[in-house]
Amino acid sequence: MPPRTLHYDRVARALHWTIGSLVIVNILLGITHDALRGVFQAMFWHQSIGLTVLALSLVRLGWRLSHPAAPLPEGTAAWEKAAAIGTHWIFYTLMIFMPLSGWIFTSAGKWPIPFFGLFEVPKFAVTKADPIVGTLHESHETLGWIWGALVLLHIAAALRHHFILKDGVLLRMWRDAPER
Repeated sequence: MPPRTLHYDRVARALHWTIGSLVIVNILLGITHDALRGVFQAMFWHQSIGLTVLALSLVRLGWRLSHPAAPLPEGTAAWEKAAAIGTHWIFYTLMIFMPLSGWIFTSAGKWPIPFFGLFEVPKFAVTKADPIVGTLHESHETLGWIWGALVLLHIAAALRHHFILKDGVLLRMWRDAPER
């Protein structure tokens, strides 16, 4: 039987850190865009980053489905395994739903949707009068706050594993680890 890899491969790690960084920036831009109005084009960046997160997340989901996750350390409690698996699938759902919902409700606006000023993204055929637009806008804002809280919980859990449990969980996503 071949040895089990104790770490995520380079593609998974690159996607994790890239998407994670973009998500954190985008949550911050989403929260502060009103305060930054007139000083910084926060929504221009928020929309472009969101579309980038959507594209990269579809790649990441495909990669994850075709490449198994690194195993959790032996002795990990069943509730921790369930929490880790559940949280990761919630993240995948949010990484796709959040940018897609933003794209849909932004399509109802009068302004074009620029992608980093390189080109305009096609709009969905919706108007501000469509009920889905208001529902998605409210969901987008509420889930943004929830996602921010989950990101903080994810970071806290990784730090707990690294500094308190010292079980190598954080290192699985940081660098290559020895095989077993």
